[in-house]
Amino acid sequence: MEFIRPDININFVGMRMKALIFSGLLILLGLAAIVTRGGLRMGVDFAGGTLIQVKFLERTTPDAIRGALEDLGIGQSAIQQVGSAGDNEFIIRSEMSEEKAKRVGDEVQSRLDQVFGEGKATILRVEMVGPKVGQDLRQKALLAIYYALLFIALYISGRFELKWGTSGVMAAALLLGVYLLGLTGLSITYLIISALIITLILCWILKLPYALGAVVSLIHDVFITVGVFALLNKEFDLTIVAALLTIVGYSLNDTIIIYDRIRENLRGTRKGDFQALINRSINQTLSRTLLTSGTTLLVVLFLFLLGGSVIHDFAFALLIGILVGTYSSIFVASPLLIIYEEWSKTSGRHSARRAA
Repeated sequence: MEFIRPDININFVGMRMKALIFSGLLILLGLAAIVTRGGLRMGVDFAGGTLIQVKFLERTTPDAIRGALEDLGIGQSAIQQVGSAGDNEFIIRSEMSEEKAKRVGDEVQSRLDQVFGEGKATILRVEMVGPKVGQDLRQKALLAIYYALLFIALYISGRFELKWGTSGVMAAALLLGVYLLGLTGLSITYLIISALIITLILCWILKLPYALGAVVSLIHDVFITVGVFALLNKEFDLTIVAALLTIVGYSLNDTIIIYDRIRENLRGTRKGDFQALINRSINQTLSRTLLTSGTTLLVVLFLFLLGGSVIHDFAFALLIGILVGTYSSIFVASPLLIIYEEWSKTSGRHSARRAA
């Protein structure tokens, strides 16, 4: 099905520098928000503690809830309203001992019944995570994202460049690099950042432009989505990590469609302007891209609006990720092939001059 003419010729390639500058500004803005806020606002899954979600029949305020629970020792906890104003749902976060956390649900329910009236407040869920468990989950979440990107790079290098041997060498080098970096005692965050940098360098050195473009665009999608959460000071927990992994898979699928068309066009014409070929390939797949992204975005939008407060942030992350993933497939992954091609030609000319 096509609702855009196959012979349309929008100059996406001509806008690549503006798009790259725009992406860079978005990423820097997100990083600045993370630094100024002292890091992401970690949920109970990662930070540890106790989370209690309460639904009220009538409107109330965080201050009223805080006053009602003050005698229980959790009056100074962070209390946040979630969902729409009409939902009257609040999340209470507290750092308390594990022994107290086990009985806190009944105590909170009893106190809310006394202050607001019997049946006026209902506890929807109580979650407890110890600090060691939270740290372990944080490390495993980072590793999950990294290894997803790594194996995607290996798949793309074999799928599009038929360099399974080279991709195997890269995998071995990266696994060894991660192991050696781990021996230095680096924190998991710096370890993953270092491993990603090594991944990109190896893709460049081993001449794997498709893998390089795919990995850079996926890192771009993850960074912007996380940056938006930092800017809005939204909670970052395991459901958001699940959303990020979903975004990585979704964005990669769109990138592969465009890469496939580029490869088909390269087979059909060995000569000609490479930039024009990239631009033609993007335009030829534009109808499919908009149909897929549009229908997926519509479903996620209804999930965001009607899915309830529990999956509100998860759906919001998917909304951002789908938009950014579609954008990056067109304006990041594909133009990187042009940048690599231009660098290869320049490097080849320099080598020829030195040989002469």
